[in-house]
Amino acid sequence: DPSVLKGAFVGHTDAVWGLVYSGAHQRLLSCSADGTIRLWKATEIAPALNIFNDNQEMGIPSSVDLVSSDPSLMVASFNTGHTSIFNMETQQRILTLESISSSCQINKVISHPTLPISITAHEDRHIKFYDNNTGKLIHSMVAHLDAVTSLAVDPNGLYLMSGSHDCSIRLWNLESKTCIQEFTAHRKKFDESIHDVAFHPSKCYIASAGADALAKVFV
Repeated sequence: DPSVLKGAFVGHTDAVWGLVYSGAHQRLLSCSADGTIRLWKATEIAPALNIFNDNQEMGIPSSVDLVSSDPSLMVASFNTGHTSIFNMETQQRILTLESISSSCQINKVISHPTLPISITAHEDRHIKFYDNNTGKLIHSMVAHLDAVTSLAVDPNGLYLMSGSHDCSIRLWNLESKTCIQEFTAHRKKFDESIHDVAFHPSKCYIASAGADALAKVFV
């Protein structure tokens, strides 16, 4: 419906892979197959405030998130297996997280809501946890039978949810890093299954979106 369209941010020259919005700072972050990450002022239809990775030094960005413990920082993952933290105001890359198998694509990166930790989902079935202060790998685990495509942490920071092309959603206890629940959520289509997962910000609902053209809500 064209009547609900407020405007469009123009700048990327290829598919946009990810978006994250900060209501507190009225900022929008986007990452694209054109190799760039762009910071926009969400209240104005104007050119991007800052552009990151313009020379594709780190590769093609696959995911981006705001660092919860420091609102001036963002964390981005790349198809080269690298994950870096950037200062959004100075545009400087201040830290690259430790990478043992740097050639493996990272499909998703998220920031823990209360702790200085970044969590990444990998094409090689792994989920990895990093210390944002040192860049060191805290924990690594084989989490699924196929590529891990999506991650979400509940608002209280106690549970991690992961989705995979193995058709399953898994719920993890973040303290013990153990799986406490698993269920099949979507059918496979063209070798893909679950594309995204999310927690409701205040209620006991979770949601998923899949390659089978379905979005599901679970209680």
